[in-house]
Amino acid sequence: MKSRLVASAALSALVLLGATGCTFITPQSTKIEYSASDGVNISDTDGPLDVRNAFVVANDEGTVGNFVGAVVNPTSDKATLTITVAGIDPFTVTVPAGKTISFGTEDEAPLRIVGLDSKPGSTVEMHFQSGDGAGAKTQVPVLDGRLPYYSELVPDGAESTPTPTPTPTPTPSDTAAPAPEE
Repeated sequence: MKSRLVASAALSALVLLGATGCTFITPQSTKIEYSASDGVNISDTDGPLDVRNAFVVANDEGTVGNFVGAVVNPTSDKATLTITVAGIDPFTVTVPAGKTISFGTEDEAPLRIVGLDSKPGSTVEMHFQSGDGAGAKTQVPVLDGRLPYYSELVPDGAESTPTPTPTPTPTPSDTAAPAPEE
């Protein structure tokens, strides 16, 4: 009777170990950090500032874009972030101590990038640098305005090529002389 009890306990332990043993060697998905949005997070700028949910909304040609994202300053001192895109003058943003600046919201307009050369659906390499650190180069997604919540962020202006509007061409029946009245 005692041997059955020991065998039953050993079998139960073996089944329990077999059923849960995978979790000991498998990485837990809930511990993997990722951007739960369309943009990317940049926190390895070697400086005091972090960038959250960064993306660009561009016109169809990819020549003009609006940078959207939040710049977070968790420190007790104001700090400056420099954003660089190859071939374009850098942008500098100063963030007050303990504050967040959210570009592309009602409070803060997006940063306009003229000469972007990245069509929607691609990525653009951007360099983010704050403080004395070297900064970080990151591939930032380029989106379009097809989704309703991004439609207001599509850049407009002289730098983008306007879409031609078709004009109706008169047909012969539209221009025919009126019938004489009797």
